[in-house]
Amino acid sequence: MTEKLTSHDCCSAIGLGDRHYPLRCPHSHHQGKPVKAITLKSLLLPTALEQLNPQTSYRFCESSTCPIVYFSVEGETFTTEDIKVPVFQKNEEDDVPVCYCFGWTRKRIQEALSHPDRSVKGTIATHVKAGRCGCEVNNPQGTCCTRNISHYLESLTH
Repeated sequence: MTEKLTSHDCCSAIGLGDRHYPLRCPHSHHQGKPVKAITLKSLLLPTALEQLNPQTSYRFCESSTCPIVYFSVEGETFTTEDIKVPVFQKNEEDDVPVCYCFGWTRKRIQEALSHPDRSVKGTIATHVKAGRCGCEVNNPQGTCCTRNISHYLESLTH
């Protein structure tokens, strides 16, 4: 049975439109996704936060082989070493969050799947619908984790 996750305001698409902004990571050349400054302010370590230009647009690099997490038009980059939390897309360990707001790690998801009465997507969807998520400040992507959850669950069945 396929469950559909719904999103709340914090899980909405980010509308950061800067035509002069680079679309690709300077290291991996993967397409970057816009991230609000609040995400960086929440997740950068203090020494990295001191380097943040809050007037600049940033993008998230989701390449698993790239150490860069955020990059800007001015050439600023922040790597996994600059972030307070491990980044799901860049760290394959079992204790890394897939859902940052509600503590769903790879390990917790795998354990939940062994109990037929527990629904990972359903539990998260209930919290999101109730307005409890804070993806813009908890998830390094700055967006909802529902896509990550779905992709991870699919990867377990293949």
